[in-house]
Amino acid sequence: MNGIICINKPQDFTSFDVVAKLRGILRMKRLGHGGTLDPMATGVLPVFVGNATKACDIMPDNTKSYCAGFRLGQISDTQDVTGEILSCSDMPVEKDDILSVIPEFTGKIMQLPPMYSAVQVNGQRLYDLARKGIEVERKPREIEITELRLEDYSSQTREGKLYISCSKGTYIRTIISDIGEKLGCGGIMTSLVRTSSGGFTIDDCYTFEQIQQARDEERLEELILPIERAFEKLPKLRLNEAQTRMYRNGVKLNLTRVRGIRRDCDMYGVYGSDGGFIGTACADFEKDELRIGKNLA
Repeated sequence: MNGIICINKPQDFTSFDVVAKLRGILRMKRLGHGGTLDPMATGVLPVFVGNATKACDIMPDNTKSYCAGFRLGQISDTQDVTGEILSCSDMPVEKDDILSVIPEFTGKIMQLPPMYSAVQVNGQRLYDLARKGIEVERKPREIEITELRLEDYSSQTREGKLYISCSKGTYIRTIISDIGEKLGCGGIMTSLVRTSSGGFTIDDCYTFEQIQQARDEERLEELILPIERAFEKLPKLRLNEAQTRMYRNGVKLNLTRVRGIRRDCDMYGVYGSDGGFIGTACADFEKDELRIGKNLA
């Protein structure tokens, strides 16, 4: 069994918890997840099964989208509702106030990773240090927010929801915390649902119970998506029989002999002589070579 099964991750599960539970349900060990989610978060978590685990780290589409609940007027040590509240503010905030600062958090921006995160500094996870009361210097990292939209807000409760489409590695609770800081009152995340990840959406997802039932009814294959779904946005190269053998053996191909090469693109999804997806490849126009990216065959 090879491919991708998308999980609607339940609250209070880590991504590793999801993989561990699925190993029991699917009765196989070779699984990997496609993007960490905080325990409090729910939503889309692609899980790679069998040979597809080779593709975990080469997903060409790393964009993600979220629906995040927030509350203004509070600051917590974790930047969300699960942490210790450090301070409160009674400052009133209107919808227009939020709308006025949102443009500052769109596009390519620098974000400081929170202490309660899996980022490593000198070989140590930040959340391990944070739990010991240790705060260390972190370097801001560039992220990209392609869309940031205020979906709902009540000035009475100062609670609302944001829709966020962003690049891999973005901390949503930090965006909310930074917006709260910009407004002068603080802000924390109260809920988080990942609505899409790597081209997969909630509609592609199943619960543990649905997967368990499919296993009991011997129809698990119906729930497994083909690995090429993760690479369908890449231009396609179809190799002939000889080229397919060479690709499978890790041999670089001459670009002039491969049909479908485009000068405006260097990364491709590769399909063998039988039409099946076999991996990715990168075109090196200076050396006139097609290099093997990841052989998934």
